Amino acid sequence: MPAIASSKSYRVGRSKTGLGLFATMPIKKGTRIIRYFGPILDSRIPEQDDIENKYLFELNGRWTIDGSVRKNLARYINHSCRPNAESDVRPRERKVFIRAIKNIEPGDEINYDYGTDYFKAYLKPIGCKCPSCETKRKKLRAEARAERTKVKARTERKAKKAGATKKKKLNGHAVGKKNGRARA
Repeated sequence: MPAIASSKSYRVGRSKTGLGLFATMPIKKGTRIIRYFGPILDSRIPEQDDIENKYLFELNGRWTIDGSVRKNLARYINHSCRPNAESDVRPRERKVFIRAIKNIEPGDEINYDYGTDYFKAYLKPIGCKCPSCETKRKKLRAEARAERTKVKARTERKAKKAGATKKKKLNGHAVGKKNGRARA
């Protein structure tokens, strides 16, 4: 059984995506960090199946945890494409624990992958804001800027070369023509 982190091993703080959960002390790989909890909703009951909020955690096709309860600090854990934690779902017990899959240092934001369904529905339209995706976007923007600069420099060189070889005309006559005529 993995060790359970003390209650003071995390805090809620300001993140790039709003609020997030941050480590206040080192958390070792394999340690249970926090439990995701709230009322259990049954999808067979229409009133409970129609609830829409962003803190729903699906246990299986039938049971869902409504994590919008204020005491549920696990709801502040944000998505990351390269997470340092994962969800340990136990549908029979109707429990979810968040467990570290990497060593987490103090000050690091605790995050896990929300899954493809949530990503496609909520994150993809606005763009993922996790650090790995931000880094990837910065790299792509830098490469695009460098390519635009290269293309611009290439067109300027071509224009300059074309301008240098073009003969200048004065009153319809070419200047500096070498056919024996007098220059204008």
